[in-house]
Amino acid sequence: MTLRKMSLMMMAAGCALPLGACMTTADDGMSNMQAEQTVMVGGAAMYPSRTIVGNAVNSRDHTTLVAAVKAAGLVDTLSGAGPFTVFAPTNAAFAALPAGTVETLLKPENKAMLQSALTYHVVPGRLTASDLMAQIRAGGGTAQLRTVQGGTLAARMQGDAVVLVDAKGGAATVTQADVLQSNGVIHVTNAVSLPG
Repeated sequence: MTLRKMSLMMMAAGCALPLGACMTTADDGMSNMQAEQTVMVGGAAMYPSRTIVGNAVNSRDHTTLVAAVKAAGLVDTLSGAGPFTVFAPTNAAFAALPAGTVETLLKPENKAMLQSALTYHVVPGRLTASDLMAQIRAGGGTAQLRTVQGGTLAARMQGDAVVLVDAKGGAATVTQADVLQSNGVIHVTNAVSLPG
């Protein structure tokens, strides 16, 4: 066996180790990201190492929410340490609002109203679906969630789904739970919750 063949066999044997062991330190960031347990939201992988905003901007189902967060000046807040629990309405949820509602809220002169509407979807802390269900059980069927906006969302179970009842009596069902983020968790909802 020639020296060249021996060298090639040793290199091949060395790379039979797990893929991460053969990567250079320059690749470590990418290999760590690929190793993360992701879930798909709006056609995009959601990485637990990214912030709420860092993930949400990639979901094609949340472009209206992201535009609203930007218009409200809440990007830095939702990119901060948190942790936050965000109930994230889809584009379809925003589209179901009365005609002109979203356009009106996105106007610069309505920034305070938009901030109030968005922060009503945010609860301090990281509440997973199991945390929410435990609070619902402990509350005799209803958990009162105090939002960053200062209002309250009532969480209840409907079958296996968590349903949020807003101050106006509207219901939003969590359609995808436990999208973990570095600074909290997102629960996708099928309706926009409205503060009182």
